[in-house]
Order: sequence, then structure tokens, then C-alpha cells
Amino acid sequence: MIVLDEKQEALLRRYVSLLVEANSRARLIGPSDPEVIWSEHVLDCLATRDILPSQKGSVLDLGSGGGLPGMIWAVCRPELQVVLCDSIRKKAELLRSMAASLGLENVRVEAIRSEELAARERETFLLVGARALSHLGTVAELCAPLVRKGGVILAMKGPGVEAELAEIRNPWTFLGLSSPEMTSYELNGKSRYLVLLHKNAACPSAIPRRPGMAEKHPWWR
Repeated sequence: MIVLDEKQEALLRRYVSLLVEANSRARLIGPSDPEVIWSEHVLDCLATRDILPSQKGSVLDLGSGGGLPGMIWAVCRPELQVVLCDSIRKKAELLRSMAASLGLENVRVEAIRSEELAARERETFLLVGARALSHLGTVAELCAPLVRKGGVILAMKGPGVEAELAEIRNPWTFLGLSSPEMTSYELNGKSRYLVLLHKNAACPSAIPRRPGMAEKHPWWR
């Protein structure tokens, strides 16, 4: 059972209201019902709370969209610096507005592609997370150059992750990563998975490749 203190729950409920309002200006999330957003999205992101690093430092939500899970992290762990990265500028502007309205001084928003961010802040983050962003192998390639050695990549996935894992036959060590560790849980009767990839070695200098190459030419094929 997930337990929140009064301040955290109030901030997260306020965040949901802001997300509904922002969603009318740019499609940040599918549902518009606050209770659906809470039960299917906020509670899902809260499942990652105990995976966040215990030490102070920076974590990154890649392809943040409406701020899930990064905004949840910022509310629950105010001592962490949380970077929300989304390449679509309008979404990034709305994220900045929501963070300001919530008074979240530990949030930084970047309107940039992950490949560009990696060129500027390579192997910086304690944890890099992505929720329903892309194929697990693609997520790994995009995140690997951003997470520091000793850090971890967190991919939030649905049931399709097992098929994705079966496709990847090349060793994860190519990206400096451990083999995946997967934890399953149920949310509203649906199976969900948290996939962890630990960063054991430096990422090859050739990674990241040019924008779009990770999707067009997967490293594991």
C-alpha cells in the first residue's frame, strides 16, 4: 500500500488538476478524468518511489510528456534534483508552468532531444527513467549515455516487455549495462513491470548516435 503524507497528497492532487487543464492546450496524457489520471497514472508512478536513489543528486525523466513519473518524484523526494526532458517545446513550457504553480524548486525542464542532452550532460544522472517511451532496447540506448557509472536506468513497461526482451540477443554490456532485472506488479487488474538496468561501465563514445538512429537501426539486431 502506498502511503503519502498530507502535503504530498495535496500537491499531487493539485498536479492532477493542472495536468487536466494543460491537457486542453496540448495532448500530454490520454484521459481527462482526474480520478482516472490518479488511479492509472499517479499510482503507477508512485510504484517507482522506492527505486529512487537514497543519496542526493540528479535524476532524469526522459520523454516526460505530462511529467510522469518525474513530477511525482519531485513531490515525493524534494532533496533530489529532477530533470524533465521532452523534445516538444510546447510540452516543456507546460511542464515549467506546472512545476512553478506547485512551487517545485527541485524541477528543471529541458526542451531537447536525449542525444543532445547526452552531449551536454554525459553520464551525469544517478537514475534515468522512462515510462512507456519506446522499445526497451531503444530506451536503453537513449538512457545509457546519460546515467553515471553505478547508476541505474528504470523503464516502466506493460506486458509487451517480455516480447521486447526476447528480441534482444546482443549483450547488454555493449552499452555498459547489466542484464535487466524485472519486477512485476498489478495496477487496476493490469500487469505492469519495472525494468532496471544497472550501469557497470562507461557507455561507448559512439553512443548516442545521431537523432533517430536508435529507432531506425536497433543496436541489438
